[in-house]
Amino acid sequence: MWVKSPLSPLFQRGVTPEQLLTINNQKVLPLRKSNKKITDDSVVIDLLNTCHTGRLGTVGTDGRPMVKPLSFAYCEGRIYFHCARDGEKLDDIKRDNRVCFEVDLPIAYVKGTRDNPCRAEYLYRSVIANGQAVIVEDRAERLLALDCLMQKYQPEVEHGPYPEEKLALTCIVRIDIEEMSGKEDLGRGELRELVLRKLEEKSQLPFVIE
Repeated sequence: MWVKSPLSPLFQRGVTPEQLLTINNQKVLPLRKSNKKITDDSVVIDLLNTCHTGRLGTVGTDGRPMVKPLSFAYCEGRIYFHCARDGEKLDDIKRDNRVCFEVDLPIAYVKGTRDNPCRAEYLYRSVIANGQAVIVEDRAERLLALDCLMQKYQPEVEHGPYPEEKLALTCIVRIDIEEMSGKEDLGRGELRELVLRKLEEKSQLPFVIE
């Protein structure tokens, strides 16, 4: 059940439960431009499962936003990443565990022309999630996160147990997603049909449209 709380950032922004969609039981805020919203939940999940680089946003020491690229895995409705036991990311999370996370897939670049430079266009899909970062101490969950990372980035490797000395040096962080939205711009008309066909054919991305 979604409980209205005066502390909820969603309700502070005037969003009602009726305006919220869900993806894997996570709240999805409506986009300002609804025509760019990804309405297929499976597309959002596929982006999280296949994009190799995510960008973590934290609150820095002076209140400024800090963004860092990292590898990650989406597992059971949560985002996991690993890092060293010490560092700026963890310092930020320990001080304020509110985080933002973003992934994007460059799909195509439409080239402008001498007579029409405004024809230039960038076509993409993206996901943004907000939530809270938690340092994972439970051994079983730590191993699950590492298994998910290995399966994503090196599925061909049948790995054995993780060395205990490496585990001791590795921090696992889980992002509990509170709200998430997917956005895309695939062009219009024949351009959109071309892009959708390329995606269905699993063509190499990004491609250039002259």
